[in-house]
Amino acid sequence: MRELAAGLVHIRTPTYRRPTALRRALDSMIAQTWQNWVCDVYDDDPDQAGRTVCEAINDPRVHYNHNVPQRFASRNIDGCFTAENPRHADYFCVVEDDNFLLPSFCAKNISLCRGQGVEIVLRNQSVEQASGTDQAQLSESGVLDELFVEARYEPDQFRLSLMVGIGVSNGGLFWSNDARSQLEIQYACTATLQEYLRTFSIVDPVYVAMTPLAVWAENAEQTTRNAELSSSYLRRELDLKRSIQALQRQVWHAATPAQRAGFMTNPLFAAVPQARARGMAKAMLAHPNSSQLPLRDDWGLRGRGLAIRLFGRITPEFTSFVQERGSASPTP
Repeated sequence: MRELAAGLVHIRTPTYRRPTALRRALDSMIAQTWQNWVCDVYDDDPDQAGRTVCEAINDPRVHYNHNVPQRFASRNIDGCFTAENPRHADYFCVVEDDNFLLPSFCAKNISLCRGQGVEIVLRNQSVEQASGTDQAQLSESGVLDELFVEARYEPDQFRLSLMVGIGVSNGGLFWSNDARSQLEIQYACTATLQEYLRTFSIVDPVYVAMTPLAVWAENAEQTTRNAELSSSYLRRELDLKRSIQALQRQVWHAATPAQRAGFMTNPLFAAVPQARARGMAKAMLAHPNSSQLPLRDDWGLRGRGLAIRLFGRITPEFTSFVQERGSASPTP
């Protein structure tokens, strides 16, 4: 990895009709101890609610972009993970409009990239519960606490996190221009599925940093992430879980025999054995040491997994994606 003396960070911010939240996100960038950054705001609002916010801040590092035509939430978010580098930046991250950064986010992630010799850092995030309301408060735990430990993960190890959880959280990813992983998904799916697919797409070693230096907003009632989707909630959930199940099975079968044998006790994952066994059961996979669950619970989860496999759908684009990204070599 080359030495990057200047270390320009390109922050990408998708937004849609949340001007107050957008202002907070941009203010958190201005408060960074690492001042060498530039932000592109991608506003998907036809009425351009974000333009007034950007103009009021009047910081030359903040650039306003109005999406024409409208991209909708998942495509607007996914586009922020493009490999294109028009700002000639050294590092990148994505801060959705309702999320924000703590002051040392950029500086400490750059330090880890350089000190640990990695091109990707996954940073833990605190959760802002009841975001956007008078009852908003930060959680004491982070979104990665029950999944990872502080460590460097090889890409095949990192992918195994899909057996237990989502792996990547968009707002925690920080990567360098030297990263080889293709983080943009580039086909139509929900923003939630994109995060699972980004985990699957990583072919670089990842350093997971457990001190939360970013904040993820928990606001399911307010979010417009999937407003462009016309299918019912039940259909979306079945299809999402079917895709996750297919990813889990792909990752499991691609793992080495030693990785499969040691999965239940692998110290790189913080999940308790019961949580690992639940993941195995829902994916309809067997493990020689999976007797962590009562037989009734195991059968129930496997029955649920079978129903998801029978009634959930995966698209030809999803199948092509898995074949393409799954064939990428995790080693240089």
